[in-house]
Amino acid sequence: MSTRQSVKVPCVMMRGGTSRGPYFLADDLPSDPAARDAILISVMGAGHPLEIDGIGGGNPVTSKVAIVSRSKRPDADVDYLFAQVSVRERAVDTSPNCGNMLSGVGPFAIEAGLVPAKNGVTALRIFNVNTGKVIEVEVQTPNGRVTYIGDASISGVPGTAAPILMTFLDSAGSKTGALLPTGKPLDRFEGIDVSCVDAAMPVIIVRASDMGKTGYETYTELNADKNFFARLEKIRITAGTAMGIANVADKVIPKPIMIAPGKDGATLTVRYFMPHDCHPALAITGSVALASACATPGTLAAEMCGAVTLPATLSFAHPSGKLDVVADKGDGAAPKVSVVRTARRLFEGFAFAEVDSALLRQSERSAA
Repeated sequence: MSTRQSVKVPCVMMRGGTSRGPYFLADDLPSDPAARDAILISVMGAGHPLEIDGIGGGNPVTSKVAIVSRSKRPDADVDYLFAQVSVRERAVDTSPNCGNMLSGVGPFAIEAGLVPAKNGVTALRIFNVNTGKVIEVEVQTPNGRVTYIGDASISGVPGTAAPILMTFLDSAGSKTGALLPTGKPLDRFEGIDVSCVDAAMPVIIVRASDMGKTGYETYTELNADKNFFARLEKIRITAGTAMGIANVADKVIPKPIMIAPGKDGATLTVRYFMPHDCHPALAITGSVALASACATPGTLAAEMCGAVTLPATLSFAHPSGKLDVVADKGDGAAPKVSVVRTARRLFEGFAFAEVDSALLRQSERSAA
C-alpha cells in the first residue's frame, strides 16, 4: 500500500525577468525544510529531463521557486526565499539568490496583500533569506493596482512590460562574507587565471580565451561541449573550495562567468553558467557580481573592460542580447547596482504534490 499523500498548495505561476516558476506564500508550505523540499520536487517534476510529471520546464531557468512572507525585520517589508529545483536530480538548493525571480516578488507580495499598494509607484524592501541582503524594488501601481503592461523590454523576453527597478544595496559577501573571498582579485586554479567575487552571488570569472573559446559561442554550442563543462566544473570546485564554500560539488554556487571583450558598445561579452548549463541570457545576481568585479581593480573583468569610474552604466552582452546595469558608490565594499526587469503573472490556482506521509506527519509534529 502506498505511503504517499496528495498535497494541494495555493500558488501563482509567474515569469520573473528571464526566469519562470511558481510563487508560494511561506504559510502555505511546511516550515520543515525536508517536507517543504519534498513538495517542491514533486510539484516541479524534478528527476526527469522534461520534468514531465510536474510544472517545471525542463531547464534550470524554468525550474525555480519563490517563497514569500511578510517580514518581521524592521528594515524590510517582505522576506523572499529562493529555491533552485534541479531538473535532472530530485534535489533542491537554497544556497543562492535569483535576481530574475526576485523581480516578481514585489508584484506578487502586493497582490497577495502583504504590502499595501500606493498610487503610481510602490516601493518596497525585500530581504533575501538566502543571502541575508536587502534589495530595494519599485513596482508600477497606477490607481493602487499592480500593472504588468508597459513599454520596458528586456533581452530574452518577447514584447514589452511594466518596468520593475531593483537596487542591490550592500551586496558584498552574500555567502562567503567578503567581496573577494580568497583575499585576492586574481588567483590561479587548475592552470587557469580566476577572479573569485561574491556580490549578490558568489562567482568565478574566467577568460574565454583561456578556456579555448571565443566567448561569442551560442549557449547551445557551449552546452554541447561536454569536455568544456568537465574542465569548467573542475575549476569551479577547486575555486569554490578556496572561497570557503563547503561541498561545492553538491551546490550550484559558485557560478562560473566566462568573459570576452565587448562588441557594439558592450562593456563585456558574457556567458553565465548555472553551473552545468549555459544561461540563455544572464542572471541578475550574476550581473551584480560582474559589475562589482569591473569596479574592483585587479580582477579579470576590470583588466578586460578598463578603469570604471562610478557612477557608471555597464552593458553586458549575453546570448539573448544585452543587459545594462547602473553601478554607483555604495555603503559597503561592493558598489550599489540597479537594474530594470519585468515580470508577468501567468496563472494562479493550486499546485499538487505527492509526498511521503511520514515526512508530512513529522513536519506537522515539529510545527506543533
